[in-house]
Formats: sequence, C-alpha cells, structure tokens
Amino acid sequence: MEQIKELESPRLLLRPWRDTDLPEFAAMCADPQVMRYFPAHLSRLESAALIGRMRGHFAEHGYGFWALQRKDSGEFIGFTGLANVSFAAAFTPAVEIGWRLAREHWGLGYASEAAWAALRCGFDRLALDQVVSFTSQSNLPSQKVMQAIGMRPDPLGDFEHPRLPEGHPLRSHVLYRISRAQWLETLHG
Repeated sequence: MEQIKELESPRLLLRPWRDTDLPEFAAMCADPQVMRYFPAHLSRLESAALIGRMRGHFAEHGYGFWALQRKDSGEFIGFTGLANVSFAAAFTPAVEIGWRLAREHWGLGYASEAAWAALRCGFDRLALDQVVSFTSQSNLPSQKVMQAIGMRPDPLGDFEHPRLPEGHPLRSHVLYRISRAQWLETLHG
C-alpha cells in the first residue's frame, strides 16, 4: 500500500516521524496539562513505544498520525492525523481523526488547520465515506476543534470507553462524525 508521506497546510507540515522527535514528544506526553484528558501521562519509554505504534500504522495502512511541524521555525509541535479505531464499539470499524499539541502551541489554530489537511486527505486521497472523532465529555477544547472542522455530534453514539475502568472520570466519551458530503458542504457552504 502506498504511504501518504506528507501533507501541508498554510503554516504546517504533517510529516513522517523522526527519531529526533522523541525528546519533544516525550516532554509533551509528560505534561500534565497536555495529558489531562488522558488516563495518565507517558514516560519517555511509553512515548517511544507510541511513536513505534504510529509508524506501524503507517506501514500497515499507508496513513496515520503524522508528526506536526511549524513551517516558519521547523519546530515539532505535536501530531495530527487519521487512524483506524483500535477498539470495538458500536461505531467501529471506523477511521478517527485526532491531534495532540504541545501546550505552547495551543490557541493558535494549529489543531484545526492540521485537522483540515488530514480530513482533505481522508476524503480526497483515501476516499473515506466518513471520519469520526471522540473524546471524554469534559474535553471541551477538542470538541471545539471537532466543531471548527465541521464535525457534528452524534449523541446516540456517545459511549463508555472500553479501555477505561467503570467509574473512571474520563470513561464517558462523546462521538462526533463527518461524512464526505458534510465535508464538501462545509467547504462550499
């Protein structure tokens, strides 16, 4: 399968992972603010393993979560991309869009900009019919990004994340969706 190596947006490059990304990625994944909507922050070893899994997804499927780099400074700032949902739920199988940015790059529109590039790839190059996104009910910043890129909430699809124990404060998740038709409507609407 052909790998989609890079995507671009006006200010960002979505590119393959490099070994040199690990220090910044590990620092980001150890930041309690960045990881507040995840069950735990990650150690350097866990961050390296996550990069390995993301590279493996690319090798198997030709797309995944790209490393995110600012064009102006060349700085690594996080990741954005598309991945097959890795757990069973009522809405799977599905392709999800996701992002994680280092705190110093929040509030600048980078997540939405990179997500638009990933959606364009999903619908134009991968010919997906639909893309989903999900997050804990309390993660309003990510929900705002989902709304900004034209995704719509699917309250009937909201779910309890199967990888979190009952009673965990992040277990309740909201589901958002966007179809190719909705994406085209957003582009031309």
